[in-house]
This record gives sequence, C-alpha cells and structure tokens, in this order.
Amino acid sequence: MSVALGSGADAVVFYPAERDLETWAARHAAGSAPDRWPYGLDRLESHIAGVTSKNLPAATPITRVARRVIAVLPPGRRASNPVGVTWDENAGALLATTTRLSARYSGVVWLTDGVARQGGGRFASLRRALRRMDGLWVLSDAQVAPLAAFLGEGAPPVHYVRFGVDQDFFRHAPYPIRPLVVSVGGDRDRDPETLLRAMATLRKVRPDVEIVVQSKTSIDPPAGVNVVPYLTHTELRDLYARASVVVIATRPNLHVSGMTVGLEAMATGRPLVITRTPGMDDYFGGTTAARMVQVGDADALASEALRLLEDPVAGAAAGEAASAHVTGGFTTAHLAARVAEVITRR
Repeated sequence: MSVALGSGADAVVFYPAERDLETWAARHAAGSAPDRWPYGLDRLESHIAGVTSKNLPAATPITRVARRVIAVLPPGRRASNPVGVTWDENAGALLATTTRLSARYSGVVWLTDGVARQGGGRFASLRRALRRMDGLWVLSDAQVAPLAAFLGEGAPPVHYVRFGVDQDFFRHAPYPIRPLVVSVGGDRDRDPETLLRAMATLRKVRPDVEIVVQSKTSIDPPAGVNVVPYLTHTELRDLYARASVVVIATRPNLHVSGMTVGLEAMATGRPLVITRTPGMDDYFGGTTAARMVQVGDADALASEALRLLEDPVAGAAAGEAASAHVTGGFTTAHLAARVAEVITRR
C-alpha cells in the first residue's frame, strides 16, 4: 500500500548526473538489466505515493558556487515539497544542498571505511553535508555506531537497512552438471591476491574444473583461471546459472563488500563461499547455502569450494537453500520496504 507523506508531498529519488535513467529503464524493459531503476528504488512506489526519479544536475562552476552558498544556510523543509532520496553519500552530498524539498534521506556506503583508514579530517565537508539530512541508512549493522560517532551529537538518525537483489532478474536456474567456479567483483575491498591463491590450489586438486574470475586486477592469474575485466548484467546472470559455486574474497571492511554478488548468486540458486567480515553474518549466516572463512585464508576458500564440487548433490541442495534464503528476506522488494520505513517514520 502506498501512503502519502503529507500536504501533497511525494518523493524524488535522485541519481548522479552521469546515470542514464532512460537507458537503464529501456534495458530493464528488454530484460537486460535488473529492476526499473538502479538498486530497485522504483519499488518504493509500493509504499510511498507519487515516487519519481531524476538526475542531479551536472557539476559546473556556477552550480558549485551556488551549492557553497546554500551550504551555509539552514536546509529548507517546506512540507508541500517532495522528499529527496539518494542511494549513497556521494549523491547525498549534492542532495544536502538541493532546494525545494521537505526532507532529505540518503544511504551511506563507503564513508565508514574511509574514516577508519584515513581519519575523519579528510571527510569534514561530507560530514557537514550528511548532518543536513533528516535520516541516513547503512547496509551493515557494523556501520551504524561508527557513522553515528563520526557525525556527532545532533546528527540525523542512522538506520540499518538490509540490502536486496532483483530475484526476477537473477532467477533460479537448475544446478549445472559441468563443474564451474565463479568469482565476481572488483570494488576497493576485494582481495584478488587471496582469491587467486585459492583458485590455484583448487585447480591443482581439480584440473577439470573451469574457473572464471571477473576482476580488473593486474595480478597474473594462475594457469587455468580465466580472468575477464567486465560482464554485462545478462552475461553475469548467465555465468551464475552455469556456476557450481561462487567464491568471494574480501579484505577487512565494514560495508559488507561482496554482498551484492553473494545475493545475486544465491538468488540464482548457487552456494556461496565468502570471507567473513563485520556484518556478513546478517546476510549469509544461519543458512547452509553459504560458507564463511576468515580474511586472507586462501586454503579455507579452496577447501570449502572443493567440498561443494566433490558432492554435487550437496551443492544442489545448498543452491536450493540459497534461493529460498534470498526470497525470504533479501530481494529489492524487501529493500524498498525497509528504505520506505526509514522515510515514513519521520
């Protein structure tokens, strides 16, 4: 059920200027991209009346000056204006100085790890911008306390919102006969060194197993490991469908690096082997579909993947549990409901 936010207000989901929303929607309509809007925020329509999407203005010398002027003024909150929503702190910094809104809400993805590694001083301007929000959300419960502490007293509330993926796009596929190990992802907290060591070990034990790694790493892969720099959404979905197991290695982080790939693979019905970092248990704990190992443990990654490869019946059963796990609480429909709750509880 959609609810009005009051006084004729609706909600606008703002995306970066470079995000081509029309092309994304067309690709989705053609079956080549998940969800109608990025991150499934179009599904907010099921909870909030009058949701639209638009791009933030491109940065120009004039807009930069205007935003600096606006930033020294209190944020306007006229009830008859729409609520503004952004996915992450980079867009949120621009939302903070976007006018004619009744309230502003943003996700925060990378900031907590940046502050932990580099100190808060480097992010002072972002701190000021986020303090202008009416509410913030993070995708890991391990981020809540550090973000609240960084923002300080009087800052907007920080909520934990679990992520989700489009199960209609990453749909369940029958478990494959031919063995294939897949790893996907190249964000700043992935650990290609550990991953490729694990794949080398696995390949020595099972030279018959095909291995495909999507990564832009410059490390030379072991023999028999095929590294590709980029996959489209449809290529990615098809690769998951061919996989016997998906393996993800990450470095220590608070934002649950790897959760998107993990959930996409599990939605397809594939078991997962992944590094345990703070917040990971909230996504992959309590299910036989996922096996977690310690950071930097290449032998454990290889061992858990080999166990699944050696017992295809158990692998297929884990894949069924994986699909059910995502359907039960980790879809973009669930994500949109949680974001809507943050917005409407004001």
